[in-house]
Formats: sequence, C-alpha cells, structure tokens
Amino acid sequence: MDLLEVRNVTKNYVGHKALDDVSISVPQGKIYGLLGPNGAGKTTLIRIINHITAPDSGAVLFEGHPLTQNDVAHIGYLPEERGLYKKMKVGEQAVFFARLKGLSRNDATYSLKKWFDRFEISSWWNRKVEELSKGMAQKVQFIVTVLHEPKLLIFDEPFSGFDPINANLLRDEILRLKDNGATVIFSTHNMASVEEICDNISLINQGRNILTGNVDELRREFTRGRYSLDFEGDPRSLANAVEPLVSSISFSDAPYGRNRANVTLKPEAALKQLISLSNEAVGLTAVNEAIASMNDIFIQAVNSNNQQ
Repeated sequence: MDLLEVRNVTKNYVGHKALDDVSISVPQGKIYGLLGPNGAGKTTLIRIINHITAPDSGAVLFEGHPLTQNDVAHIGYLPEERGLYKKMKVGEQAVFFARLKGLSRNDATYSLKKWFDRFEISSWWNRKVEELSKGMAQKVQFIVTVLHEPKLLIFDEPFSGFDPINANLLRDEILRLKDNGATVIFSTHNMASVEEICDNISLINQGRNILTGNVDELRREFTRGRYSLDFEGDPRSLANAVEPLVSSISFSDAPYGRNRANVTLKPEAALKQLISLSNEAVGLTAVNEAIASMNDIFIQAVNSNNQQ
C-alpha cells in the first residue's frame, strides 16, 4: 500500500517550470529517496507535500485521499535550512515545538527526556541554542521532527554538518524509525547513504521524474555490461586491444601493484571476446562484474537526460 501518491503534479513560477507532470508513489513503511541536482525541483515537491504551497495541476494523495491541512499533523519535516530560536534554552524550545505538534507539556517533556538520553545530550537541556554547534542543533531539530511519531517523515539533507560518528547515529535512528513502521522520504546528494538506507528512489531533473525504481533492481539494471579487469601490463596495450568491444574504459590501481581497467561493453559485444582480446594484450589476473553505484546511476541518468 502507498502512504503517499503524487499524481501528475505541475508547478510554474514566473519564467520557470519547477515541476513538470511529476508522479511518485511512496510505499508505506519504506524509505524513499528523492534525488536530483540542485534546482531540479525536489524542494518544490517537498513543499507541496507539506501543504506549504499548492500545485498548479495534479494531485497529492495521503492514505488514499486528497491531502488536506489536517494530514500535515501526521507529517514530520526536517528542512535543509534548520530553524531554532538562538536565545531560547534547548529544552524550553523543544517543548514549545512539541506542543505545536499536539503534545501536552508533560507528555512532551517525558518523551524529550527519553530522546535526549538516547542521543546522550541531556546536559544540553538548559543551554541556549546559540551555544550549540551546527551539528548539535541538528540533533535537537531531528528529535523535534520525530517526537510526535508522524506517519510520514521527510528529511532534507539530514546528514549535512554531521561528522561520521553522528551521521551513523542518525542513520541508525532513521532505520529504527522505519522498523517501527514509519515511512520516510529522504532527500540527499549523498549517494552512498542512498545505497545504505533507501528502498526505492525517484530522480528528478529539470522538473521531471526521469528515473524511478527499487535501489537494488536499478543497480543490477545499470550493471549490465560493466566489468573490472585486473591485469599486469601496459594499460595502453589493453585499451587498444579492446577498443572495438567497449563504449568506455578507465584505469585505476588494483591490489598487489596491478592495474585495473573499468570497462562498459557495447551491447553487441560478448564477455568471452573481451577476455580473449585482453589476454592477448596483457596478463589478466581477475575479471569481475562491476556493480553500478548510485553515484554512477545518478550521473549517467542526468547526463543522458540533459542531452535529450
């Protein structure tokens, strides 16, 4: 079942089409990656889902019905641009935001204390926000976003400003929220984190949805014809030998002082031919299928779309 559906949404600003007939379906209980270059339309789509702005055409459905302002109470949104009042104390401000989400003061304080203990930040309760680093403030805002246990969580670049240890802490919490039934929309430029936590993705470019699918299936699909060849010998000799068979080739270092060629076979070429010609030119030591990374897929899909 889909918790959220965006159907054929279009949004125009003066002289600019921010979204052009965009559709996505976010399955309940999954983490959905919303990807795209800067200015692609991701933030506009998130603002429409949050009922901050309205589409010019199309529809947004929440649990099968048209999204209303009442549904926004079931959405937790952590924007890329964080917003905390610098002069307020951390605990006081967290309680204030929790009450805006419908929690009583007692329930808010109780739940916040548990989250502060989990994040090992209890000592921050009476500190002013202006005393916190960017990463510390982001921890507080993350807690405020998830505190009321919304059905849909939207995180826009949640790892920005975090060191690796705290980024891992946040990642584990997002996965725990998913395990507890939350549905997550995750907007990021960090493709490694997409591979780690996302079940499905949509890639937005120039206001259009150019790629949608399951992360593992997309990586398998984009892997076809991609191989890494470890070898001993002259890279130029290998490049010349396999040129008729490959559409791209690049070189890097392999273990034990060997070279590695990363190649993409042409559709009509066969792996057996590649191995045979390579062995005539250099000494092959290993041949492996090169699993496409989400970074590879992002670059290939966006570049291909831009050339159309």
